[in-house]
Amino acid sequence: MPRRIISGIQNFGHHVIESTWRLGYASRFFLLVLLKSSTSARRFGLVARELYFTGVLSLIIILVSGLFVGMVLGLQGYETLQKFGSETAVGSLIALSLVRELGPVVAALLFASRAGSAITAEVGLMKATEQLAAMGMMAVDPIARIVAPRFWAGVISMPLLAAMFSVMGVFGGYLVTVVFIGVDEGSFWSQMQNAVDFRFDVINGVIKSCCFGIAVTAIAVFEGYDAPPTAEGVSGATTRTVVTSSLVILGLDFILTAFMFRGVN
Repeated sequence: MPRRIISGIQNFGHHVIESTWRLGYASRFFLLVLLKSSTSARRFGLVARELYFTGVLSLIIILVSGLFVGMVLGLQGYETLQKFGSETAVGSLIALSLVRELGPVVAALLFASRAGSAITAEVGLMKATEQLAAMGMMAVDPIARIVAPRFWAGVISMPLLAAMFSVMGVFGGYLVTVVFIGVDEGSFWSQMQNAVDFRFDVINGVIKSCCFGIAVTAIAVFEGYDAPPTAEGVSGATTRTVVTSSLVILGLDFILTAFMFRGVN
């Protein structure tokens, strides 16, 4: 057998073993964060401060993106439905697209790009400057004091940001279709109200955003905590957070959609 083939098989096996080991380490780290979250519950001020960092500072990009996504949906939906004489149903198209899919998914992608990368960089820099090691020497658990508050702040803020994204998207669609194009306002809102189901649309959208929040924040804090204590290591961890979170969001979206809307008319 040629040496090139043997080397390729060895490299593939090495990557598989390394990925399996890293996945197991990440799972243990996630369970450890959950077990040491009591400090965050007793001292909610730690979580509140991180809520401002992860949630409030992400509002601008979430609201502006939601507005323009809704406006684009309004334009595209109106042009498509007009061909079939159903332009009054554009409200239901905008609402269902945002509440079911675009709201949770796009908001999660933006959250991973802005807040997830920032969390990874912050925790990674704290490790590189030996602040985490210093906390350990002072008998302060860095996972309970640093990691867990950031994790729960991300889990709490993600559904709220997704809801705000959807609201701004509906408002953007209203501006384009009703204010600018001239679709009947009553038809716009009545079609939306009749089409959107609270259980199968709104609740499922909230469940999706919660799952995305858990996944993105867990990846962000793990990559930061596991980053090599160098400038190159922190930058690589930040990049991995965005790439891995994006792939996990899209994969989870497919899996959750397949389970949630099975058999729903």
